[in-house]
Amino acid sequence: MENQALPNHVAIIMDGNGRWALERGKPRTFGHREGAKTLKKLCRYAFDRGLKYLSVFAFSTENFKRSEEEVSTLMNLFIEYFQKEFDFVKKDHVKVVFSGRRNPLPEKVLSVMDRMMEETKGNDGPVFNICLNYGGQAEIADMTKNISKLVLDGKIDIDKIDETLIQHHLYQDLPPVDFVIRTSGELRISNFMLYQVAYAEFYFPKVYFPDFDEEQFALALLEYQKRNRRFGGVKA
Repeated sequence: MENQALPNHVAIIMDGNGRWALERGKPRTFGHREGAKTLKKLCRYAFDRGLKYLSVFAFSTENFKRSEEEVSTLMNLFIEYFQKEFDFVKKDHVKVVFSGRRNPLPEKVLSVMDRMMEETKGNDGPVFNICLNYGGQAEIADMTKNISKLVLDGKIDIDKIDETLIQHHLYQDLPPVDFVIRTSGELRISNFMLYQVAYAEFYFPKVYFPDFDEEQFALALLEYQKRNRRFGGVKA
């Protein structure tokens, strides 16, 4: 029996693209391209279902340690897809935002990111948060620096710092994450949205991301609806 409505904010760790490709005798880069196709389908499905916020882990700060070929392919893939494959966000009134550090992303990537944000900033529909060159610990460090500067400049009193103020100074001021999905069956969150997932429900399907289609997403949402969220309290 379903105990609750759909989650307000879903976050997806899109894991397993490389392994999906290698198991099929293909290079890892082939898996990333197939994963990008899956992401486009999931975005449309999620927003059609009525989800208001969707965050995806597209590229971590640690991913720059991968081979030069793989990183270059991913950067080019971001440019290609942001330019050509996500035009539907404008038609569907989706607001696109990015979370992460801009440095050392290539200028071409930054240019496309900025254009997407500018063209959708006035949209009043769902929010699509793309975490690119992102790390949860880096976000907390950057938030701490920003708030510290405000305190030193006398713009806020140190006693005014609370959970709400911290949330307002993260990369994006979005509602807390309700539901985290990590594909591929790995049981960890890998430095993803550490502050925002404090009371989230977690789901770890043993499916590589390219195979995480609309049917799989529907099963995930159904599982969420069966959960009994307690936020530190006793079971209802």
